[in-house]
Amino acid sequence: MKRRIVQQVIAKLDAPKNGNRITWDREVPGFGARITSAGIISFVLEYRFHGRKRRYTIGRHPELTATAARERAVQLRVGIMDGYDPLEARQQDRLEPTVNDLATEYLERHAVTHKRASSVRNDREMINNIIRPALGSLRLQAIGKRDLETLHASYKTTPYRANRVLALLSKMFSLATEWEWISDNPTRGIPRFHEDKRERWLTEQELHRFTNALDAYPDQNAADALRLLLLTGAREGEVLKADWPQFDLQRGVWTKPSHHTKEKKIEHVPLSAAALDLLRKMKRKNGATGPLFPGANGKPRVTLRRPWVQICKAAGLSDVFTLQGKRRTITRSKPKVRIHDLRHSFASHLVSNGVSLHIVGKLLGHTQSQTTQRYAHVADQALRDASNRMGEIFRTASKGKKR
Repeated sequence: MKRRIVQQVIAKLDAPKNGNRITWDREVPGFGARITSAGIISFVLEYRFHGRKRRYTIGRHPELTATAARERAVQLRVGIMDGYDPLEARQQDRLEPTVNDLATEYLERHAVTHKRASSVRNDREMINNIIRPALGSLRLQAIGKRDLETLHASYKTTPYRANRVLALLSKMFSLATEWEWISDNPTRGIPRFHEDKRERWLTEQELHRFTNALDAYPDQNAADALRLLLLTGAREGEVLKADWPQFDLQRGVWTKPSHHTKEKKIEHVPLSAAALDLLRKMKRKNGATGPLFPGANGKPRVTLRRPWVQICKAAGLSDVFTLQGKRRTITRSKPKVRIHDLRHSFASHLVSNGVSLHIVGKLLGHTQSQTTQRYAHVADQALRDASNRMGEIFRTASKGKKR
């Protein structure tokens, strides 16, 4: 017996002991309410397409009301008469890649192959903590510019973070177009937030506290890695991936292989007397085979994050804050400087002591002079200090004349 399916009818449906039972609507052909032995109710539409009998699940009750399900069934029947097969469309939709699929493919097919380990870690962290939760389940074809603008805007209080996420999405969708998963990149035209350039380096007083904290740190292997960063201006990844054959201690040269440098080219870096002294001490203590800074498994360390946090705290270079838990108060510290700021400290102190920007750029491995121009204002200060010395000489001379 067919009935008009309304909410009152749905409320009175009895679950069968086994299998499921469908109550058919008397007004909309093929529209019905199905109830399982577990009491789960869903709305279905039965129809024929090219002679084949098909059954399409419209949705579940109570997420979908009887009235809404009926309206949807009527719309679907109109589409079926125009040659649209809803069941086939749903199956095809399930085959379409999602943002989760793209993220996995990006990491495995592109990032791991073409990017440094630290960059892969950063990408994976942004994907797992930001991109997957917000967009992961969505089909690529369904992603629009507005979706990405909304995600970008949600991080406007941290513009650097917001822009890095957008840049990562841009690369991911660019690859998706190359792989012919989508036709257009939806990130195109989304403006980035303004970023204030970080100009932070350690002052002489901070360097004094920092080196004292390094001397007191229990893990001197990690402390030596940070010392070498400060003495050479190298990047963290270059130091952690370094092995002894790269260093010629007699000539005082560190030869960085191209696959370790950002510019993907071999660099021959002259080492200072202090850097050579550090390396010779390390060689006497640990030998001269394998990586300079091995981890617990004997392979090169991957990161200095934990030692950096602890050393910065000991050196007074951290902001300390408390978190109030249910049972106790937890104290946390966050460094006010980044490991990369050791590179800025190396460059800034050289420039402020009269070393030319050209020479500093060579030491840092910069291939373009404009990259080193960020330290130009430090050079200006050195020139100003020199000019002020002439002023002091002039005033001294003037006083002597008056006498």
